[in-house]
Formats: sequence, structure tokens, C-alpha cells
Amino acid sequence: MHRGGDGPAGHSGLWDPADPGVMRLPSGRLVRGRALRQGFPGGTEPTFALYLLGREPPEFPWEARWLRWPDFWLPRDRAATADALGEAWARSGTERVEVGCNGGVGRTGTALACLAVLDGVPADRAVGYVREHYSRRAVEAPWQRRYVARFG
Repeated sequence: MHRGGDGPAGHSGLWDPADPGVMRLPSGRLVRGRALRQGFPGGTEPTFALYLLGREPPEFPWEARWLRWPDFWLPRDRAATADALGEAWARSGTERVEVGCNGGVGRTGTALACLAVLDGVPADRAVGYVREHYSRRAVEAPWQRRYVARFG
């Protein structure tokens, strides 16, 4: 879904760690979390994005994958979510990976915490890691925290 090209010429490499929303995982991989309702932040585009929304997003000029994930809830398809998060983590080693939802906090924070688990953070510490390194409000609902604790 939403397969785009490699992005504009001259936009190779990884994220700038100082860019808004960019979180460094313990391995050094960089991923960006984003609130889609705030629009595109400008600057460098992602090469791959994972969007967590209740309904299908519009087309993007970069490669993107959509997961049906209603606001304040959990993903509808856990197997597809695990697959998509695994892909996002793998690609973050060599590409600019973005994770986003409408507000960029609950669903995005939950997904980023799962990426932290894939990167070696113990599941019971992943929410704290994301709150420290991305947003103190990340992972809003108790069931989202439980989802992260059981992820992996």
C-alpha cells in the first residue's frame, strides 16, 4: 500500500538526531515519531513510514504502510502489526523510518516502545524509555502499556 519511490535526490542517509520527533534507540538506530494532524514538519522526508490510523491515510510520495489502529485503542491485526514493526525496525538501520498517528502520542508511542523492545529494551522498561527519549506523554492508555509489556 502507498508504495512510493526513494524520495527526492540528495535525501540519502539517516535522520538528523536533532530533528523534532527523532528518537535514538539503544543500538543507535534513529526513528521519527510524528503527529499527522500537524502536517509535514518540513526538512527531510522519510524513506519508509508506518501509519497507525483508524482509516486509510492519503497517498504519500514515500513508501508507507498502514495499520488499522483506532485512536486510543490497539491494532486490529496483531500479526500484521508485529510484521510491520519488524519491517520498520529492520529498515531503520539503513533508512529514514517514520511512525505516525493523528496525535503522535498514544499509538505512535506504543509503536515506538515496541521498536525499542525489538532493539533490546526489556519490555517492562520500553514505555519508560520512549517517555524519556520521545515524549513524556507517550503510550496513553493502560491497555497500550500492557500491549508493549507483552510485545515480542
